[in-house]
Amino acid sequence: MIYWAPFLHFYQPPIQSHSVLKKVCNEAYRPLVKMFIENPQAKVTINICAILSEMLYEQGFFDVLEGLKQIADNKQLEFVESAKYHPILPIIPEKEVKRQIRLNHKTNKIFFKEAYNPRGFFPPEMCYSNELARILSSMGYDWILLSGIACPDEWPMDFVSQFSRGPFSLSIFFRDDILSNKVSFKNFDSTGFISELGHLAKGKEDIYVITAMDAETYGHHIKDWETLFLAKVYEIINVNFKKDFKTKSKNHENVSAAKDKNLEELKTNPNIEVVTISELLDKFTIKKTKSPKNSSWSTTKVDLNDKNYYPLWNDPKNRLHCLQWEHINICLELFKSSFKVKDDNLETKRFFIITRNMLDRALHSCQFWWANKQRGMWDINLINKGLILQEEVVLNAHKTIACSNMNAAGKHDSYYRVTASRDICNKIRDNLLG
Repeated sequence: MIYWAPFLHFYQPPIQSHSVLKKVCNEAYRPLVKMFIENPQAKVTINICAILSEMLYEQGFFDVLEGLKQIADNKQLEFVESAKYHPILPIIPEKEVKRQIRLNHKTNKIFFKEAYNPRGFFPPEMCYSNELARILSSMGYDWILLSGIACPDEWPMDFVSQFSRGPFSLSIFFRDDILSNKVSFKNFDSTGFISELGHLAKGKEDIYVITAMDAETYGHHIKDWETLFLAKVYEIINVNFKKDFKTKSKNHENVSAAKDKNLEELKTNPNIEVVTISELLDKFTIKKTKSPKNSSWSTTKVDLNDKNYYPLWNDPKNRLHCLQWEHINICLELFKSSFKVKDDNLETKRFFIITRNMLDRALHSCQFWWANKQRGMWDINLINKGLILQEEVVLNAHKTIACSNMNAAGKHDSYYRVTASRDICNKIRDNLLG
């Protein structure tokens, strides 16, 4: 038996425009929800960053949230945890990591209620470090999903990897990067995908395969891909898994040839069962392995050799990334100082609350992803929007400090950081103008 666990990542940044969100909803989210409701045998594991849940609610896309909850209530969908504003977790302080995860849980619990009870964790961009594994274990999560390139040892197909260090342990699932990318870039159709699964299973009894990609792949990035590919894969698997050969012959007559011209292949396809990722824990043995490699789902072997683990978000050779993270560090330092002096003074308290809320948003990953001019990902407006959020952190953190009872030396140090912030922001914008 082949157990296939498909995973979809739903996310839009806090700076996303209403028009783009509406387009993504109409092209991807709504068609996906409709497809799952119409195919009650279809299972999936998903992450939806809570900032997207919040934006869908605030901007009137209630049907997407209600649809996902309905699919989860039907036991077709497993939710996993993540970080609310999609930051690169291995790079930010532990307190911010835990806050982002708790905010994600609290917000999604409001929208999905009892259906939201995640056992697993999806780190934004699959950015991993052993320190993150320790944090997740301490917070009670059972497993994490990583890119295949993070696998340090034997490729797990008939066992589940588990990484332990001291008192903590965490099960590790790896996505099949090759298979996932072939789907994401439309390199084969539904029958080709099924055949590939069968090829992977040759010579083995029970195996599992995990594919993972952005939910926006289906319909937004590739038009109608949720019906042309995903729905067809579920249909083929359902025919094979639910019926024996004789029953298939009868049911084949009821399946429109327009849906699948290769119906005869359904008779010879391998036995495949669609499962959620947590179900794999009950089907396969646990095997202790080496610690996964620091990486992301965009990290290459060359990047690993260069110790450039998160290349699209924190590349030491990318001058703009260096400036962005230098400015983020100023934001974090000023926030720390403002936290120490916040009091019951109404003005101080007001500025601190703004500081706290802006810092949550200012850590989102997209501003770094779009700062990769040499790699072809370049959007000066999205970089600038992220920088504006950071500047609001600096402004309100300094105002918190200036209105507080901090001594003159502390206030002077805060203002010094504000002037340093201005200089870095000017350098970043000079890069955008160049």
